[in-house]
Amino acid sequence: TRGTLFLFFEQSRGGEDWSNNLNFRIRPYDDMRPVWYCHAGFLKVFKSVLPHLEPYISEPEVRRVVIVGYSHGGALAILCHEAVWFRRPDIRKHLISFAYGAPRVLYGAIPKQVRERFGELYLIQNAGDVVTHMPPALLGYRHVGNIIAIGERGQYSPVDAHRPESYLASLGAAR
Repeated sequence: TRGTLFLFFEQSRGGEDWSNNLNFRIRPYDDMRPVWYCHAGFLKVFKSVLPHLEPYISEPEVRRVVIVGYSHGGALAILCHEAVWFRRPDIRKHLISFAYGAPRVLYGAIPKQVRERFGELYLIQNAGDVVTHMPPALLGYRHVGNIIAIGERGQYSPVDAHRPESYLASLGAAR
């Protein structure tokens, strides 16, 4: 729309998505330097959709990209943010991403050079949302970007805090 590409990624939709969500193995994101690692299941899904996105991302008329994802889609939005950042250095200052209720995607020590790529990635987390604590940090997984906490702790159960309607209610209360 008028030079802006909007990309939206959905929550889990069925057994195959859940199988990938639970694939906690690690893989290098790509052959780029510095090397960094991520959740193998999310990477597999993202790599399967990337060929469909690349024609839009590389379109010269695209001068701004807005990426939004929720839950499983938030994980994909994080990986998409990196893909756009890498493929379109000319529009890096016009790339912004929002991941609602996203699980952890990156693994291990994240090089400073990589962390800086996610300066315009915002992770919106509802208080107590169990998904935002998965995979466990104890296994080496990390969030990247800017975390924005919303909602009141104890307002919802850990599962209910993740529901889209709970996010909408918490965002409405934050106004």
